[in-house]
Amino acid sequence: MEHNLKPIASLSLDLDNKWSYMKTHGDAGWDQYPTYLDLVVPRFLRVLHDQNLKMTVFVVGQDASREENFEALASISHAGHEIGNHSFNHEPWLHLYTEQQLVSELARTEEHLERVTGQCPIGFRGPGFSFTETLLQILVTRGYKYDGSTFPTFLGPAARMYYFLSTRLDKSQREERKELFGRFSEGFRPLRPFQWTFSNGELTEIPVTTMPIFKVPIHASYVLYLAQFSEIVARTYWKSALTMCRLTGIAPSLLLHPLDFMGCDDDSDLAFFPAMGRPAEPKVELVAWMIQEMNRHYDVRPMKDHAAAIRSQHQSRNTSAPARPSVPEPGRTPTT
Repeated sequence: MEHNLKPIASLSLDLDNKWSYMKTHGDAGWDQYPTYLDLVVPRFLRVLHDQNLKMTVFVVGQDASREENFEALASISHAGHEIGNHSFNHEPWLHLYTEQQLVSELARTEEHLERVTGQCPIGFRGPGFSFTETLLQILVTRGYKYDGSTFPTFLGPAARMYYFLSTRLDKSQREERKELFGRFSEGFRPLRPFQWTFSNGELTEIPVTTMPIFKVPIHASYVLYLAQFSEIVARTYWKSALTMCRLTGIAPSLLLHPLDFMGCDDDSDLAFFPAMGRPAEPKVELVAWMIQEMNRHYDVRPMKDHAAAIRSQHQSRNTSAPARPSVPEPGRTPTT
């Protein structure tokens, strides 16, 4: 029997719906909950099916509560993909939430996801990479195994400025979104997965992988943005990112978004999003190629498998000399 000796890496998609982009952008009409799930879900399922791969799809609770999305969401689970929790209201300012509000966000989403997809999530990613220590502790209490909300890059403030320039947000709305994409200090967080250790237990953290050493984004939306200017540059950039990961021993966790599979020929309302000026077909082809290249060098799995492998390695290292429990703080290196 042949064994796969490639290191385990992970693939995930944040299933942000049209209304959630409009809401964060400050556009009117978001509260009518316009959706494109019937369009985009079959597209990314086809790409994964063609490569015989499974991934994690982080679903927003509000979408799982609406009947028009039931069939699309159920099809993700039926295809064998993991379902993760992406909050209920998709508000990238979870740092402003009370503990009670955080519990409600998780519980409501869990209820709808289990009813529609048959899966109770064990993984969470905050919208806009938003999270707090209180939220992490609540995740542990509720039985979650991993979080994927850290985004170790120094470019968060620049991305936020770019985003704000395309909006007409008022002062209060900008204040809510002032942590969107994270602070400059997020760049000092580790790229390697690690364990958050609290008094009530541990939680595996799988950061959204950025370029080793340089900490610039390498997720699909960023590569597609580069492809607007040069397809060759975009493909070279992704190959370089994979090479850097291999040289530094980083098993990447690649992040996808629905708009990576959509273009201007699908929806003109989201033109403010990078790379939405291109048609869908070349974008889907490029994303499929990115996944294929990643799969050449890594054993690409859903995040639950990646997290399980990390926990196993962590437990093996600590068997002979258990580490003293400590709570990781931003800017400090947690237990690896």
